Amino acid sequence: FLNEAGEVENAYLKVPELRGFEAFCLGRQAELMPIITTRICGVCPVAHHYASVKALDAAFKVTPPPAAKKLRELQYVGYIIYDHTLHFYYLGGPDFIVGPDAPAEKRNILGVIEKAGLDVTMEVIKHRAYGQKITEIIGGKATHPVSGLPGGLSKPLSEENRLSILEMARSSVNFAQFTLQLFHDLVLDNPRYMDMIKSDAYTMRTHYAGTVDAKNRVNFYDGDVRVVDPAGKEFTRFAAADYQEHIQERSEEWTYSKLPFLRKIGWKGFTDGPDSGIYRVGPLARLNAAEGMATPLAQKEYETMFGMLGKPAHGTLVFHWARLIELLYAAERAVELASDPEITSTHVRNPVGEPGEGIGIVEAARGTLIHHYKLDENALVRKANMIVATTNNYPSICLSIRDAARGLIHEGKVDEAILNKVEMAFRAYDPCFGCATHFAVGQMPLEVQLFDHNKKLLDSVSR
Repeated sequence: FLNEAGEVENAYLKVPELRGFEAFCLGRQAELMPIITTRICGVCPVAHHYASVKALDAAFKVTPPPAAKKLRELQYVGYIIYDHTLHFYYLGGPDFIVGPDAPAEKRNILGVIEKAGLDVTMEVIKHRAYGQKITEIIGGKATHPVSGLPGGLSKPLSEENRLSILEMARSSVNFAQFTLQLFHDLVLDNPRYMDMIKSDAYTMRTHYAGTVDAKNRVNFYDGDVRVVDPAGKEFTRFAAADYQEHIQERSEEWTYSKLPFLRKIGWKGFTDGPDSGIYRVGPLARLNAAEGMATPLAQKEYETMFGMLGKPAHGTLVFHWARLIELLYAAERAVELASDPEITSTHVRNPVGEPGEGIGIVEAARGTLIHHYKLDENALVRKANMIVATTNNYPSICLSIRDAARGLIHEGKVDEAILNKVEMAFRAYDPCFGCATHFAVGQMPLEVQLFDHNKKLLDSVSR
């Protein structure tokens, strides 16, 4: 929306699609939830599987045995390996590898092949497949896992499969290091890209939330959610069971996706800063909210990033760097877990108790994911609520699009290059609207509409 001078006054990302997973989960058998909810999304089914399984652990008052917990985490970091690889090379990375001003037909994996070479692309395909193979070995299926059960897992890990996973994990460490070096060479050593990363159009000061272990280090599978303010100071820290004391959701008439905010601050509208209840989740948010990484190579890169940018880092495009640091951490953690002698224990499930209420939180590739179920005495679902990463980020995505539009659109003019750079403002979040609205169609027909101060449509650009 433009003001009278023809400059951008405001911008929103409208999400008009609705699929309604929470509604048709009602009345289902509780043990089916980890299978049903993976169908929300084909990109992050492992995250939904284990948020659901952990919610059932809590609902049935059962703690999985140590081997099951380690196997779950090993499967989970395999998912992070394939997902972060997918985003950097296929989705968000082409903006940097090929260039933000390159023709649309070049800003994809084919452009990456042309720019980086076929050998690099083969490594990309191989290591994305490694991540999926790890999830398949433990989860039973590469895309929609079936092995997680209340109290543990359906099967143990054989020694043969352990060795196979260990080999793939070690190779993935080398691949992650190579990818980070590629990012340094193509992005961090490019003054034009660094100016873009640091520009006001892609900078926003918000709170940040992410799951951390007891030492405040990033953890994808388990821990407390830690929230820091825009200055990096701890704002709050909470366990999964207490999320409703800290996060509140609101609705707007122009979108089907909800807008979460920090309950202690309240909703202050679409604004950033310390007095705003808007927060961000995902790779950059996790690194901002944490005090370090739990593996040595990732910790070194963590220190490099914040040494260069300061902490917390507020540049939206820094999500890409943080994502690659997490890729390295996931690969290193996979090596650690696959080397653990307890990982092949045959004790992988404990008996469940009586059904009740349960909440499960994991860190999806895109950020904090919450599943909350209330079960009746027959273990049927009577209430289900899911706050996914893209929903958590939705208010911030609107702000990012607004700021990018203000910095890029002038005199009411839009074109393909501007469309792509506005897309970059939300593509950095790796958004998944299939998760956020449980949308059925596997594409996003993005359209930018430009309105004058009388709300008259002036122009539109779409793909």
